[in-house]
Amino acid sequence: MLALSRKKGESLIINNNIEITVLDVKGDQVKLGIAAPKDVPIYRQEVYQQIQEANKAAMTEPSPDALKKLFG
Repeated sequence: MLALSRKKGESLIINNNIEITVLDVKGDQVKLGIAAPKDVPIYRQEVYQQIQEANKAAMTEPSPDALKKLFG
């Protein structure tokens, strides 16, 4: 993991096309702005984990009822 220090208003660039800017710092909370191409998905880590878990569950638990619902 790369750890960087940034102040309010400062940015960093990832892969030449993603810019992350520190918008505000209040106590232990940091507000970030992210500018990225529309085809780059951006998720909060906890939401991403939920999506991954739901995808794994969908792949490992095939249900005849689910197939019936899918194909009518």
